[in-house]
Amino acid sequence: MRGNGKMQHVYVTEYNPKWEEEFRKEAERIKKILGESCIGIYHIGSTSVPGLKAKPIIDIMPVVQYIADADEYRAEFEEIGYEYMGEFGIPGRRYLRKGGDERTHQVHIFEEKNERDIRRHLAARDFLRSHPDEAQAYGELKADLAEKYSHDIEGYCDGKDMFVKT
Repeated sequence: MRGNGKMQHVYVTEYNPKWEEEFRKEAERIKKILGESCIGIYHIGSTSVPGLKAKPIIDIMPVVQYIADADEYRAEFEEIGYEYMGEFGIPGRRYLRKGGDERTHQVHIFEEKNERDIRRHLAARDFLRSHPDEAQAYGELKADLAEKYSHDIEGYCDGKDMFVKT
């Protein structure tokens, strides 16, 4: 159980080329909010890998000079539909989500000196982009897990954890 007490429905779909445009549109909105604090913004997660099956949730990673800068814009993020969740389990991150339990976007803001977490997200994306066979296998695993854990996001995440770490 997550969020407002309803269970999140877990489903995986075929890759949708519109995800890249969705990222670009939302990234522009986020850059306007963060202003000069934003020194980079990246499309991460499965929707950033062409051809990869994914939960249709756009993951966005803005990088800011100082993480405290992000906190100053909480109200502006809430005005465009985001829930501001704070660190939400990862020290030094600011996590925001849009759409509640049936979310459409997730934002993971990191401070530029947090190279470890930034590099980790980009490395996973770049590996899958450059290894289509691995991306295919990962997509199949995710589809199987989504069927098995259709109302258990934690079971779904646990199931793909070892693949991602490997």
